[in-house]
Amino acid sequence: MTPTLVQHGLQRSGPSGHPAPDGSGSGARARDWAEIQERMLVPLYEAVYQRLDVGPHTRLLALGCGSGLALLMAAARGAQVSGVDMDEPRLRLARERLAPEEGPEAGESTACLAHGGPECMDSPQRHFNLVTAFHPVGCVSTVEGLASSLQTATTLAERGSPVVLGGWGPVERCATAGVLRVAQRLADPSLPLDRTMSPTAAGWRPSSRDDLEELAERAGLRPDGSGRVACPFGYADLPSAMRGLLSTGLFDAALQVADPAQVEKELSEALHPYQRADGTVWMPNVFRYLIARTR
Repeated sequence: MTPTLVQHGLQRSGPSGHPAPDGSGSGARARDWAEIQERMLVPLYEAVYQRLDVGPHTRLLALGCGSGLALLMAAARGAQVSGVDMDEPRLRLARERLAPEEGPEAGESTACLAHGGPECMDSPQRHFNLVTAFHPVGCVSTVEGLASSLQTATTLAERGSPVVLGGWGPVERCATAGVLRVAQRLADPSLPLDRTMSPTAAGWRPSSRDDLEELAERAGLRPDGSGRVACPFGYADLPSAMRGLLSTGLFDAALQVADPAQVEKELSEALHPYQRADGTVWMPNVFRYLIARTR
């Protein structure tokens, strides 16, 4: 599977079809994430699953499982999958994907999904041999507390189990980095936009070379290999690109302090260099993953 240029007639709840910043559009944002944005990381999921030979022997716990696409891909390889997430609208979509209530597949899923952190999976019936945290490190909302979540998750995993952390690659190889700086600047115009800046309320910052290793060390994990994967972001048109990027949550802080129309205008301008003659939007990116081991 590779990223697909997509355009969907989704429910619209804010200016120009974007979710309202007051939270009333959280369901629409989750749908935009599931139907537009989440698939951009499919190459990352595939690379990790192939490298770790995910299959019927795998008992996977996904931290920040979102709307469940990565879990669905692992389940298709025969893995037993479980996931936790703090975003209830996204989790609701994951349940629809993995545990259908109607049709021939109803009742066949063994996926276990819970709203909250890994402590929700603490039971004698669940003992994992793979933990993933694919949501890219560099998003401040996931960095804060992620080490603690990883520490909890490792107590539920067998000794020596792989723990996979995902993150943005070098900023110079991620076209989307320039677009995300819009969110950074609008959320706090006083901040310097450089590669060494500390995490801010903007929800995103450029990745540093050792982000994943530092997180693994804080969580008490032992690094055991890494890799890079091309994850281009491709959209059918400019509105789809805007909706996809707004669904990530990385623009939420900007929408809280700036006029939504201004956020849309500046996001559209930042995307313009990546719009091709046929109207599609294409941004090449490289993502990085680290495989660490529980001790």
